[in-house]
Amino acid sequence: MSSDLTLISANQILKARQDWAPISDTPIIGKDVLELLSSSMYVNVLSVYREYVQNAADSIDIAKESGLLSKGAGRVHLSVDPQRRVARIRDNGVGLQRKDFVERLIAFGASNKRGTRARGFRGVGRLAGLGYCQELIFRAKAADETHISELRWDGRKLKSLIRSEQYSDNLERLVRDVVAARTFIDATMPLHFFEVELVGIVRHGSDVLMDSAAIQKYLEQIAPIPFAPEFSYGAQIEEALKPHVNLGNAEITINDGERPLYRPYRDQFQARKGVGDRFEDLQPVSIPNSDGGIAAVGWILHHGYLGAFPKTSPIKGLRLRSGNIQIGEAELLDEIFTEPRFNSWAVGEVHILDDRILPNGRRDHFEQNVHFRNVLAKLAPIARDLGHRCRNSSIRRNWIRQFEQGLVFIKGRLAILRQGAITNERRIKLKGEIADWLATLEKIATQSVLDEGTIRAFKRSLQQLNRKLPALADVRSPHDLKRFRGARRRLIQKLVDIVYDATGDQAAAKTLVDKILRRL
Repeated sequence: MSSDLTLISANQILKARQDWAPISDTPIIGKDVLELLSSSMYVNVLSVYREYVQNAADSIDIAKESGLLSKGAGRVHLSVDPQRRVARIRDNGVGLQRKDFVERLIAFGASNKRGTRARGFRGVGRLAGLGYCQELIFRAKAADETHISELRWDGRKLKSLIRSEQYSDNLERLVRDVVAARTFIDATMPLHFFEVELVGIVRHGSDVLMDSAAIQKYLEQIAPIPFAPEFSYGAQIEEALKPHVNLGNAEITINDGERPLYRPYRDQFQARKGVGDRFEDLQPVSIPNSDGGIAAVGWILHHGYLGAFPKTSPIKGLRLRSGNIQIGEAELLDEIFTEPRFNSWAVGEVHILDDRILPNGRRDHFEQNVHFRNVLAKLAPIARDLGHRCRNSSIRRNWIRQFEQGLVFIKGRLAILRQGAITNERRIKLKGEIADWLATLEKIATQSVLDEGTIRAFKRSLQQLNRKLPALADVRSPHDLKRFRGARRRLIQKLVDIVYDATGDQAAAKTLVDKILRRL
């Protein structure tokens, strides 16, 4: 075989590898890395609050494990002041020791949480606020210390130096230029806490970072908080999850709100605009992994499947969670549905348990690997079942709508027959139309997709119609029209026919004919 390519033997490849040597140069980490880790990380600006609430939940978990907090005592308070352009998130977790405070808060990607059950482990989430405020301040105090530690990032100076062509120092020098720290004593502060304060928050779009209602709606969906007491399925769901999931539910409050935040699920809800529905059944979900263990657990709440939830609905979609924090948006699992739109009809959550399945850096999806693809593959049949329910519901509603339209049509034609002012030819035509629609309604009432209650209601309606038909068989004209004889009566009947022919709305035409007959 002729070729210009030289075949390299295995020995030559091995020898070539032996020629490689570690580099001796020191890598340069430029200032732009900090911008990438802050303002360029997140698509949804509200992710800033998610990152701080997530860190708070981890700190509370540690406090519970160490006995510093009792079960259910974890609290996070978020205050938003649009006038001062300030937001503050404070938790009653373990706080931070003075000796570790500065080092931990200026480290990049050096979290000590990796390999633990903590929700955050990359060591960059604390920087989320840098891209959205003029100052980012951290405060903390450990239970066995008297002083409060405080660290301040100068966001304005940071942005200025990053954009400056003259400033070419590396990341280490940049941090030293924009970060300052101090300690102080304040007896009014909690015994142990961690606090993040964003000062001079920059307006973004609709100023959602200062909108407490929008923040509440967002946190109710993504944060580790309990279900509402009035949600009757809440306790059942939590009992099913507890053996597998570290729920880590915390009490989160916003501003002066006395009632803490709860998950957005309630027994009754708005399925689509102007249409109410309620949950009917709870389906548990368990996804095995390739090793015989459990990769994920979750739940689905079945309901009437009356259509797609509104775009802004906080409960729509089969959603994914990790560490009881929502990952991504409601549309994340659209891809596993045969018709993606049906995900917006569904309600449910799947908690990832396999520690080989990790959220990506932005926490808007999971890192793609064989273990995550296994979960998606196992969820696909569940998605198909949900799609089948949606499709059947759509077909069922179409049958019901068609039956109701048929009833309206027949009752309208019966009213015209009862009026008795039309010609014999039109009367025969209307009876034929009624007979055709009756046959159609009889067929609809036998559709297997309909539930028994609907079928019984349909059959009662048909029985009532059939009882009315014989009484109309000999109706010729109303009493007032009988005084007109021969050609004159036929002329009036033809004129009435013309009214019905000329008017698209038969009900409106009947009302007009009634007025004419009263005048006659």
